[in-house]
Amino acid sequence: MAKSIAFQGEEGAYSHEACVKARPDHTPLPCRTFEDVIEAVRDGTADLAMLPVENTTYGRVADIHRLLPHSGLHIIDEAFVRVHINLLAVRGTKLADIREAMSHTVLLGQCRGFLREHGIQPITGADTAGSAHLVAEAGVPARAALASELAGDIYDLDVLARHIEDQSNNTTRFLIMSQTPDPTPRGNDGMMTSFVFRVRNIPAALYKAMGGFATNGVNMTKLESYMVGGSFTATQFFADIEGHPSDPAVARALEELEYFTSMLEILGTYPAHPERHRNT
Repeated sequence: MAKSIAFQGEEGAYSHEACVKARPDHTPLPCRTFEDVIEAVRDGTADLAMLPVENTTYGRVADIHRLLPHSGLHIIDEAFVRVHINLLAVRGTKLADIREAMSHTVLLGQCRGFLREHGIQPITGADTAGSAHLVAEAGVPARAALASELAGDIYDLDVLARHIEDQSNNTTRFLIMSQTPDPTPRGNDGMMTSFVFRVRNIPAALYKAMGGFATNGVNMTKLESYMVGGSFTATQFFADIEGHPSDPAVARALEELEYFTSMLEILGTYPAHPERHRNT
């Protein structure tokens, strides 16, 4: 029986592209929301979940940080997708014919230079692949979509211009999640451990909690805070570190962290992707 991997969005979304690249042996399963993606794995409809966690241009995907601690899933891998934005239009259309381009507001903002240069009016759509779908259905030569080449293939659109994004290093990082931890051997590029925690209500708690990573030489690549429970006083932190909890230095750092926290939950330990070192 073929395995499947769930993602948020329509077919042709960049999350769909991440699924195809990272798990070509899995059948992609589109879902309406991030919650639906998680639920698909929890109820066995899908084997894996592909969830975007951060983008080099626009930062973190806030909803994901809120959902991960309560998902009941484990991070087993990470994937990186270079966000190449393309101008897609109905077959036979020329670039000079295009008067407006539809896409998610984030992608429209990433192509301001190209749109301005060609006198193309931006039109806000619900998402990238959905915009490509609407352009294909409408069949209006003057209207294009900004989306992936995969979306162009799926909805039978011509690529009028490739890689028109303003920033050449725009990359999205995804987390691949499963119901159970993956006992995969350590990766050639090292291991990553992701966790969430809340510090105890004592003076300098965060400073003291972080001290264990410095004194043990553990590299923390990500530390972000966000409010929980609608309270300005309840703050939760999301962190990524290099290493495995069984490494002596990591074990000591986590033990010290636990002393200064009221909650600590490891979300997953997984191989570092080679692309990570090209984005540091």
